[in-house]
Amino acid sequence: MLCILKMGGFTTGGTNFDAKVRRESFEPVDLFYAHIGAMDAFARGLKIASAIRRDGRLAAFVRERYASWDSGIGAKIEQRKVGFEELEAYMLKKGDITPNVSGRQELLENLINEFI
Repeated sequence: MLCILKMGGFTTGGTNFDAKVRRESFEPVDLFYAHIGAMDAFARGLKIASAIRRDGRLAAFVRERYASWDSGIGAKIEQRKVGFEELEAYMLKKGDITPNVSGRQELLENLINEFI
């Protein structure tokens, strides 16, 4: 739902909606309840996604995490202005790679869980 909101909602097409029943649920009314539950889950997901976007912390984290793609070699890669030869030359000149930075998965899981 975050992606759907980010792209401006449903402007064309839609999403795949599939509600299945379990083996112990075999009567038509069970499928009815499965659809109700699935639609409720979609609606709740949409409300949660909207709240996450309003909050802004996740978007700020993603912007900061991938800031290196906004300038320098990262921007050139995104703009398709460099190929493997240029990247090789860049790394040979640079030498050692920049150490990895934590992705803070646990922090992000806790952030999402605040809204769930």
